[in-house]
Amino acid sequence: MKILHTADWHLGKRLDSFSRLPEQIEVMKEIVQIANEQDVDVVLIAGDLFDTFNPSVEAVELFYKTLKQLSNNGQRPVIAIGGNHDSPDRIDAPFPLARECGIILIGHPNAIVTPFELEGFKIKNSDEGFLEINLKSTPFPIRIIHTAYANEIRLKQFFGEEKEGELNRVLKEKWTSLADAYCDTNGVNILISHLYMNKRDAELLDEPEGEKPIKIGNADMVYSDCIPSQIQYTALGHLHAYNNIGTDQQPVVYSSSPLCYSFSEAGQTKYVSIIHAEPNQTIKWEKVALVSGRPLLRKTFDEVNNAVDWLRENPNSLVELTLESDSFLKAEDRKLIYQSHDGIIHLIPKVKNQANDEVVYKEINLNQDIKDLFKDYFKTKNANQEPNDEIIDLFNEILNA
Repeated sequence: MKILHTADWHLGKRLDSFSRLPEQIEVMKEIVQIANEQDVDVVLIAGDLFDTFNPSVEAVELFYKTLKQLSNNGQRPVIAIGGNHDSPDRIDAPFPLARECGIILIGHPNAIVTPFELEGFKIKNSDEGFLEINLKSTPFPIRIIHTAYANEIRLKQFFGEEKEGELNRVLKEKWTSLADAYCDTNGVNILISHLYMNKRDAELLDEPEGEKPIKIGNADMVYSDCIPSQIQYTALGHLHAYNNIGTDQQPVVYSSSPLCYSFSEAGQTKYVSIIHAEPNQTIKWEKVALVSGRPLLRKTFDEVNNAVDWLRENPNSLVELTLESDSFLKAEDRKLIYQSHDGIIHLIPKVKNQANDEVVYKEINLNQDIKDLFKDYFKTKNANQEPNDEIIDLFNEILNA
């Protein structure tokens, strides 16, 4: 059996004001192409399907179009769970229609999937947080323990009132109970979840920049030793870098987001995970690199002309550009920079040696002219640097507006 694991699509995501939807369309096509070329039997999507609770019409359309293509007209089961960016009710709502295409949508933890049968597969067993699928193409089933993301309210609703210090115990008891009941050695046993999980006593893994944080203190930290021994592979979502926090014998894998979604991810290669599985055998898996999307680049220059030359040499990138200079960036320089590239997300002017200058505090004379007050304020914020003529003109324009 071959399984494709992906996560953190964040459909509808913007980088500042820049839409990533055109890139997302391309990378979704790439994931479908990989699934078909690899002839995978099952697709797992581990949460953060959308970037917001109320995604755009275009993002929703892309989501369902991609799932339908991945399902291969109902021949291939696609299991997608909710993440911390998703509305569980929105994920669950279309399931009665989606299952006709072989798509299984799970928005809530402890969800029970109503059994159904299509030409390519059928759901044999279902329980709270568990389903078992029989594929027509393989002589053995796949068992999936699933735990969609649960916020504070849902954790109390589904896992009890005592959250702090209890999450690991409750999840371990729940997962172990399901594994003991259903996950024998006659099938492939998988766990899928959208959690902040790590090895116990390991260095903390950074949550993505701009990501809604899951881990607050240690109450929300889930440790990988909670995973039952019967589980052959754990498919995780939430962290955007590819990482196996388990072992080669029992992998616990963040498959990564399909695109770099913040400049803290600049330079990362994104992947999907292809799992080769059979009952009672150690999983074999490989990561397949994704190549779609514009690369995110962080660059620093001290000359405008050098920055412009580099921007023109890298037209397909999205850029965070820092420009260091002895004085503040002029309007004509800013205009030249933006005209040379259509993917500048952030332009950060930085005055050299600003951090090393000693700021001298003095008593504020509120009776002086407002323009002089502005100059004094500007100097305290910019290492005693005088505002240039353009900044003064802009301030006068505001005063006269």
